[in-house]
This record gives sequence, C-alpha cells and structure tokens, in this order.
Amino acid sequence: MDGRGLLAIPGLINTHAHVDKSWWGRPWQSFGGPPGLEGRISHERARRDELGIPGVDVTGEVLRQFPRHGTTAIRTHVDVDLGVGLRGIDVVREAVEQTCPAMRCTIVAFPQDGALRRPGVVDLLRRAAENGVEHVGGLDPAGIDRDPAGQLDALFDIADATGCGIDIHLHDPGDLGAFEFELIIERTRALDLKGRVNIAHGFALADVPAARARDLAEQMAELEISLTSVAPVGRAPMPARMLREVGVRLGLGTDGIRDLWSPYGPGDMMEIARQHARMTGARYDEELLHVLAQTSTAAEWFVGGTGEGDRDSGVTGWAGGTDDPAAAVGLGVGSRADIVLLDAENPMDALVRAPARQLVLVGGEIAHDERR
Repeated sequence: MDGRGLLAIPGLINTHAHVDKSWWGRPWQSFGGPPGLEGRISHERARRDELGIPGVDVTGEVLRQFPRHGTTAIRTHVDVDLGVGLRGIDVVREAVEQTCPAMRCTIVAFPQDGALRRPGVVDLLRRAAENGVEHVGGLDPAGIDRDPAGQLDALFDIADATGCGIDIHLHDPGDLGAFEFELIIERTRALDLKGRVNIAHGFALADVPAARARDLAEQMAELEISLTSVAPVGRAPMPARMLREVGVRLGLGTDGIRDLWSPYGPGDMMEIARQHARMTGARYDEELLHVLAQTSTAAEWFVGGTGEGDRDSGVTGWAGGTDDPAAAVGLGVGSRADIVLLDAENPMDALVRAPARQLVLVGGEIAHDERR
C-alpha cells in the first residue's frame, strides 16, 4: 500500500466513551432539561425512547465517526438500568459488528441512574458480568447512591466473584471524592484486584492539596489503579506530570458525543489529546510525544492489552529528530496493524495541528480513505 509520503502513527484509542447515547445522524436536538447531574439523568430518561436510544442505527452512526478521526479501539460505558435492562450491551456489540468489526470494543456495564437507589440494578450488573462484559461501572457512590461503602462493596463483590474489572465514574469533588478514592484503594488491596480497577474523571485528585493527591496516586500506582479523563474544559486538569512520575496510567476519552448531555463532540481523539496537552502545559517534544502515546499505544491496556511497558510505550526524547518518527510513539514491527496516515512533519506536529486523517487501517483493513 502506497503511503504517499504521509506520516504513520498508531491507531488512536478512546478509553472513555458512551456510544449508546449519541443522537448523531438524527435531526439537531436542542439542549434542554434541568441543570446538574440529576437533571441530565432525568432528561435523558425522558427522551431516549423517542430518539431510539439505545439502537443499532444510532450507535452505528457515532461508530462511523471514529475511523474518520483515526480511532481504532474503544472502551465504552453502556447504560444498564431497569428500563433497558442489558439490551444496550447487545446493541453496541451488534453495531460494532455491522459498522467496523475489526475495531476492538471493551464494554463497561454502567448504572447511569445509580446502582443502589434503584433496587434490581446490582443484579443486572452481576448478570452482565456473568454474561461476559469486561467491566462493571459505578457512579458517584456518595453523590448519587449516598452510600459509598454500599455501592463499592456491591461492585467489588461482583468483580471478585466473576473476574471482571471495575470502571467507576467519580465526579464527587474535593475531600469527599478523595475519601472515595481511599475506599476504592482499600477494597482493591483487600481483594487483590491489582490492575482491574479504573477511576473515570476523578476530579478530586485535582482539587485536594498536592501532597494528598500524590499519596493517593502512589497507592494507585502500587495497585495499578488507572485513571481516565476527558480533558474537561472548566475544571482543573489532572496532575499529569505527577501521575507520570509515580506511574499511574492515564487514558483519554471523548465521553459523550452529541448526546442529551451536551451537543459538543465530533468524536476526534486527536482533538481531545491536543486539549489535554494544552491544559497540562505540555510543550517540549518529549511531553507532546508522551501525550500522543497516551492516546494510542500506551492506552492498549484499557482495551485488553497486556499492560507490559505501556506506561511510556518506549517514548524517550525526540532529541531533534529521528529517522523513524513512527517508532517514537510505539509503531513498529509486530504491532497490531491499527495505523493512521496523515500529512504532518512529525508526531508532535500531528498532535498540535490535528490534521485530517488520510488513511486509517483497523486490524490491517482499510476503514477510512480520503486519498482517493
């Protein structure tokens, strides 16, 4: 295949998506509903049926956007509740098979409306895990269920019994959120679930004093508890340098894409990576390379990779250039053939400009081609 002199980088990995929620492909949906987390949840519940959510066609529409932007693998949260049961999981799997079967898709069974406050949801999460879903999720154990120990005990019991992972949305800020970090760390250690727990958002880590954040991060690194962030505008950014120093894996994701929570989002992970780089002050070549690796090869762990050597993916300094720029972000012989070609001078230039993805291979198959 003729690369026509374009730059090759590894496929991008979206470690936090909600592909079952998007209204992409439907007529424009005006933003509405009550404010706040509870308001967004209730508004979505009231309108999702009229939009066909979850549905194979609407999920397929958002999945088609991913290869266009160079995304070749995803970890997606899928709503599990008393209204849809486990149907959303089947919908997402079918949509992936119809749209891009070579794309790796790891699923988190996600109780968007709470796990404990709706009796029966924990049983649904257990069934999802028993049926092979890779992770079970949670949502603000204190802020939503108002029982942090109870929600976490339920989730960790499912993971311990079934072998699945845990991926918890944690928006609760400040000392409350940090306390929930501690509860998660305690249970991960007690049940020996090393490498099987992720905290999404984790705003509290950027809210508390630096010494406390570092102490939490060091314990997370010891237990291989990872973090995922969406580079949120209007919030303090993750302490990325500190997390890298202590060895905590940090994945990046789009979160929702054109859904009832927000009309924003084209599903472009390069844009998310660029936003994260700017928010965390990345300017030196090695910092920019690290962010690009975080969005590609270093994120393999989040979609079923071994995790061996993923934290830095072999990224060292650019040192003024190299004869093999793709190798600088972990693309080499033996890598999976998830490859993106774009018109850029080097990987750093690709990150800061986010040029159009000209050719995208997923598992060695052409998933998107603008060169024709």
